Amino acid sequence: MSNSAGRIRAGIGGWTYEPWEETFYPPELPKKSQLNYASRQVTAIEINGTFYRLQKPAVFEKWRDDAPEDFVFSIKAPRYLTYRKVLSEANPSVPRFLASGLSSLQHKLGPILWQLPPSLHFDAADIAAFLEALPHTLDGLPLRHVLEVRHKSFMDAAYVELAKKHSVATVFAHTDEFPNFADVTADFVYARLRKAEASEPTGYSKPALQAWSERAKLWAEGGTPGDLPYVTSSAPEQKPRDVFIFFINGAKQRAPAAARHLLTLI
Repeated sequence: MSNSAGRIRAGIGGWTYEPWEETFYPPELPKKSQLNYASRQVTAIEINGTFYRLQKPAVFEKWRDDAPEDFVFSIKAPRYLTYRKVLSEANPSVPRFLASGLSSLQHKLGPILWQLPPSLHFDAADIAAFLEALPHTLDGLPLRHVLEVRHKSFMDAAYVELAKKHSVATVFAHTDEFPNFADVTADFVYARLRKAEASEPTGYSKPALQAWSERAKLWAEGGTPGDLPYVTSSAPEQKPRDVFIFFINGAKQRAPAAARHLLTLI
């Protein structure tokens, strides 16, 4: 990979998943040691627990201390903020979530994922009001935000321009369940790959993972893969970008093997 490229990270969603005790974790590894182990096999983890409830600073501190120095946690924002009919009505509650201890992760704080419900249609004024309210620093730390949009109405050039204006990334979700598009809307790329298959030991086939490694390298160098769907035809600025690739859902028991194999290709 070129020296003028951003950092590519590959990881999984969470670290507590019973089937992983058979397919991922060493025998007899205590549950309390699972994060310590997992964070040394992949380079990022998307935390899902924050989606269901606020955590305390001490919890974030423990996660930070369990993970190696060069590790990053992505944080999934609470559903009580994003699962509503008018997204911007969440604005007054965003500071409480951000102040719940995220900055305790220090330099291991990665992007914040705002997952929208499939029922939420694109409303330019509503989305603009929400994006405008998102702070880009927290206790002196830079914040990176990424929106996972899951209604086809977001496949609109007006949305792409809004996200670019506020430097908020848009998830590229590899799935047939929701519309997806790979327009780059921030200075980093965030992909959630959801098509792992149980019959593949590495979740995705090795040729498929090779293809994803090539896309990741292209993203990191400032390019855009030509084989993914886009809403707009305008190319983003050609500059290095960090890339986050998470293996989420699908045959989840295969996610760690998929992430680990991808990392060997980068």
